[in-house]
Amino acid sequence: MISAAQLRAARALLGWDQRRLAELSGLSVPTIQRMEASEDMIRGNVDSLMKLIAALEAGGLELIGEGAPSTSSGRGVRLK
Repeated sequence: MISAAQLRAARALLGWDQRRLAELSGLSVPTIQRMEASEDMIRGNVDSLMKLIAALEAGGLELIGEGAPSTSSGRGVRLK
């Protein structure tokens, strides 16, 4: 799972705009916009979420899940 805040932070770390992420993930810009406007956890079909995560990971990001080893206990992103 990925939260809207994680997605926005991930894009910022990579220096990607929504259009670039859409191109690299094979999703539409409106889909990326909807995901980023989510209240908390992004909801969508599994295929879209997998494409999104794969694009971010290919860009060099590691998604940190709740409770995963990090300096605090919250969710986040970090460059690999």
